[in-house]
Amino acid sequence: MTVGDKMHQTLSSLESAAASLKTFAVDTQDKNAQQMFNDLSGQLDNICNSLRGRVNYIEEQEPQYKISQQQQQKQ
Repeated sequence: MTVGDKMHQTLSSLESAAASLKTFAVDTQDKNAQQMFNDLSGQLDNICNSLRGRVNYIEEQEPQYKISQQQQQKQ
């Protein structure tokens, strides 16, 4: 697994976790829990944005790490 693959996998996992936290916030009636879940999902959204910026930078510097190119080459 390449660095690009690992970063994309990590980004996907973080986005999934943020979505789960948002779902928890909607599903609970406890206002404190809702606030906590929303705060945590916001923090993960910020982390995802930072990591996405890094992924984009790496793909610009090292085009072989672009996932879309790798998928096209396999076909």
